[in-house]
Parts: sequence; structure tokens; C-alpha cells
Amino acid sequence: MMRLSGFLLLLATTIPLLAQEVPKPPPPAEAKKNLLKLLDRPKVPAAVKVLSEPKEAGGFVTEHYDFASEKKADGTEERVPALLVRPAKPGKFPVMIVLHGTGGNKESQLSWLKEYAKRDIIGVAIDARYHGERSGGAKGSEAYVAAITKAWKTPTGQPHEHPFYYDTVWDLWRLLDQLETRPDVDTKHLGMLGISMGGIQTWLAASVDDRVSVAAPLIGVQSFLVSLENDKWQGRANTIKAAHEAAAKDLGEPAVNARVCRALWGKVIPGILDQFDCPNLLPLFAGRALFIANGAKDPNCPLEGAKIAIARAEEAFEKANAKDKLKVIIEDVAHTVTPNAREQAIEWTSKMLKP
Repeated sequence: MMRLSGFLLLLATTIPLLAQEVPKPPPPAEAKKNLLKLLDRPKVPAAVKVLSEPKEAGGFVTEHYDFASEKKADGTEERVPALLVRPAKPGKFPVMIVLHGTGGNKESQLSWLKEYAKRDIIGVAIDARYHGERSGGAKGSEAYVAAITKAWKTPTGQPHEHPFYYDTVWDLWRLLDQLETRPDVDTKHLGMLGISMGGIQTWLAASVDDRVSVAAPLIGVQSFLVSLENDKWQGRANTIKAAHEAAAKDLGEPAVNARVCRALWGKVIPGILDQFDCPNLLPLFAGRALFIANGAKDPNCPLEGAKIAIARAEEAFEKANAKDKLKVIIEDVAHTVTPNAREQAIEWTSKMLKP
């Protein structure tokens, strides 16, 4: 395992030069404005609905509810199912939002929610778009991949969804709005932690929303651009393989390759290869608390790109005189959150969330 104290040695290794010149992204502060504008849509009242009666057990209260995040093109509401675990005692508590990975659901994060509740922190998980209760009965990531494929196939210039990360980012911003209305929430101490896909959604959503005082992207920090330019796109493409295969067929390619990834990502998650890529957004956390855990052998989040993103964060935190608010651990594993990373993430973020 490699911790932050030894991480500078890792950053000293040579990064392969990019295969082609790419436009320099705007400064992070400008990218922040652009991302907020890109994903903006009319807000609707949360209109919270209780889906099952709160249950008290073991000193916790578990709530299952949903809320509206936007009005869809057909006039219906986009409802976001949530699972919340809070201490049974009265008071105002910090909050940690915990996000699942591709093919997961909010229930899979229940053990994380309980760990935070044990520490007098409200834990909340939602189903990402096309996952869990939002999958229409499909298994795993089937509905998610189908939605991404549909967005790809929508003719250029016509409105389409952004199910690949971005629409869930909007839901997370609306979740923060909803949590701020609760009398048991300490609105000055809101956190966000995500795993894999949830980790990417964490740095996308929280980097540009200053209400999040503590963020923990786990096995999600990377660079989409660097993965393309270093022929390390395969792991990310395989997480939603069918969508990439559909794009390859439409582009006349015999198989998925870097060109296919560039085209698909550029349409369905516009800006992810430049201004909204992780190295350009992580510096926005400087001054807030940021915990990063990655695997040195992770094919989904190649180390070449992760090193660049983390180096940018370190530079920004140093300029902000806030080096103590950044913690990075790199372990000699692939795409997994180890028990050690889990324990450190919970303990460190809990400490940072407490008033």
C-alpha cells in the first residue's frame, strides 16, 4: 500500500506523451460555471413521498422515500428513490451521501449508511438513473446501458438524455436541496462518497457544489483523456460494453477502439475529455476535505490518469494552505475498495464532517 507520504515518488514516474495535441481546457473556475450551465434544467418542488414507514432498530431509524428532481419531456416527474439511516435520538446531524457503482443500487450501500449512523452522521443513498427502483425491472446495468445506447443513437442536434453520469449528477444536486429542508440535518456539514461510477459522480457533482464540505471518490479518480491517449480505455469501455459495441457498429469500426470511445463519450458525456475531466475539476476541492482511494492496477481508472488528477489536487491544496484536508491512498490492487480503504474512508470523512 502507498500512502500520501510516499505518493510524490509515484508522481515522479514518466507519463507517456499524449498522442496528439488537445485543446487546453479553461481554468477550473470557468469549467465549474460551464458544467453547472450544461446540466441546468428547470427545478421542480421535491414533493417528497414516503414509500414505506420509517423503521427503528438498533438505535437507528431507516427511511425509504423518493423525491422529484425534474419534469421529463413527457410531462411526468423524474422521481429519485432514497434510503436514509439516521440516529434515533433527536438533534441536527451531518450527512454523508453514499453512491453505488455500475449495476448496483442504494440497498447495496446500507452497511456504509449504518457505519455513518453509528458515528452520529445521517447516511443517505439513492438509486442512480436506470438502477435499482429506476431500472424498470431490468437486472443490474441493463437499463443503464440501454439508455446510454439510446442517447448515442439519437440524431445529433436533437435533445437526448445524459444517463452516463450527468443526469445522476443533477439528481445529487437536487438531493442536497431536499436534505437542506430537513430539520435534523446540519446543512453546514454535508458529505458525498461514491464507489466506481459513484466515485466519478462524486467528483463531478461535488467539485462544483460548495455545499459539499467533504468528498470521497473511491476507485473513481482518473482522466478520461489520458486513458484514450495511452491506450487504457478498455476497462472503462467494458463497464458498458454493449453501448460501445453499438457505437462501433454505427461508426463502421470492426471493434471497439479509442475512436469509438472518443465519439461515444464526446456525445453522451460532453466535455469529459477536456474541461470536465477529473484533473481539471479536482482542484476545485481545495480548502474542502477530499479523500481519494485508488488501485495501482485498476484497469477502469488507469494510474497514468489518476496520477495527473491527484497531482493537480495536491498543487491546489498546497496553494490553499490546506494540505491537511487532502488524503490519498494508493493500494496494489485492481478495481476494488479494500477493507483498509473502506475503514480509512469512513474514519477520515467522519472526522472531517463533525462540527
